[in-house]
Amino acid sequence: MDLNGLTLTEAKEGLLSKQFSSSELTKACLKRIKATDEKLHAFVTLTEAHALEDARHADELLSEGQDLPLLGIPFVIKDNFSTKGIQTTASSNVLRGYIPPFDATVVAKLKAAGMVMLGKTNMDAFAHGSSTETSDFGTTKNPWNTEFLPGGSSGGTAASVAADQTIAGIGSETAGSIRQPAGWCGIVGLKPTYGRVSRYGVVTMASSTDSPGPMTKRVEDSALVLNVLAGKDPHDGTSSPKPTKDYAANLKKSIKGKKIGISSKYLEGVEGDVVKAFNEAKKTFEKLGATVVDIASLGVDILDPKYSIGVYTILQRAEVSSNLARFDGIRFGQTRDAFGEEAKRRIMLGTYTLSAGYYDAYYKKALKVRTIIVSEFHKMFEKVDAFIAPTSPSTALPLGSSKNHPMFGEMADVLVEPSSIAGLPGINVPAGFSSKNLPIGLQIMGPQFAEDIILNLAHEFETNTEWHLQKPQL
Repeated sequence: MDLNGLTLTEAKEGLLSKQFSSSELTKACLKRIKATDEKLHAFVTLTEAHALEDARHADELLSEGQDLPLLGIPFVIKDNFSTKGIQTTASSNVLRGYIPPFDATVVAKLKAAGMVMLGKTNMDAFAHGSSTETSDFGTTKNPWNTEFLPGGSSGGTAASVAADQTIAGIGSETAGSIRQPAGWCGIVGLKPTYGRVSRYGVVTMASSTDSPGPMTKRVEDSALVLNVLAGKDPHDGTSSPKPTKDYAANLKKSIKGKKIGISSKYLEGVEGDVVKAFNEAKKTFEKLGATVVDIASLGVDILDPKYSIGVYTILQRAEVSSNLARFDGIRFGQTRDAFGEEAKRRIMLGTYTLSAGYYDAYYKKALKVRTIIVSEFHKMFEKVDAFIAPTSPSTALPLGSSKNHPMFGEMADVLVEPSSIAGLPGINVPAGFSSKNLPIGLQIMGPQFAEDIILNLAHEFETNTEWHLQKPQL
């Protein structure tokens, strides 16, 4: 196997046993990027010289016997995370050429853990979308079929990890932006509980739901990265003071006796291939000793996920309107006429819902429904340990699908939006392929701060299936 095809766990073991150096590992990734990124366009900024210097330094530390959690491991970072001295654009012309004077907390923690940064990945501009087609730097393509979308907004990171351009990557999710592209690209994507990972230094989209998280080739890799990222940050007042755990410690624990909830409401309007893969996933969990039960039989009811579309649309647009007000052409980058069409639409709709006469009718009502969603999930998780559903109603859609469809993202993310609105953790794991040989994702959700539970379930599912072993042919 080429070194760039290794998982994070395999790469770490190889580095520690001196089978290869970080420089060799990094050069393998850079070679793969140069060979494939003309097709994929996963990157906005490639930091080759920076990466080679990071790798050289990592090799020095490894030769001295140091063992940092991610020492010498190549990563890619979504381009909405501030990186000191390196362009950070959020894939918008508004920030083209902007060089931050500081690192986001996530980036600082990864650096302290020894990562090698390969570059910044493409995304929907300001994370507005679920296709990576709204990027002002061009569309990223799906490595399984470059005529299809990778999903978004973390589409660049998802495509890069899936194509073995990198060992691991970082994305952010507001309502699906880690799990949905992970599902469409056939990788693992972990969205932590809101507040589990610091938002400091992330170009803000929706302040009440933004959640940074890892995008990796295996579940264990995501657990190792979460160990580095999780924790209270004095720079972020919304980060949680709750104690963190060793998220990799109990991955292999038996799931016998676990109770997993499902709901027919999460299968309405879902593609046949996706439903078939979901039903097979249920059987896998049952073979492993878990009980899969329709929550309706437990006397539990949850809102149809379609209602989350309206709630999320109103709340997210309102927060976008507020957050994008800081990009006034004076403090950051270019003038406001550099905003793309999607950003303009969201600003206008958000301003409208917050305006006098409409606040109560729209924004306040959306907050009330959000409270109901949170309450219903809470009641459900008193009866079950976790909840599973398809990650997306469909597999990856063809290029151009999001054009002239202002609600494309909300429809593609309808099955992940409720849990994001409620601040819950969720993970995507590969669960099959469609008749077009496009990846199908399964999402596992849990109560707040139950990342250890969903990681355990995801790991056992992954270990007992082979979908994650298949690679795209570029």
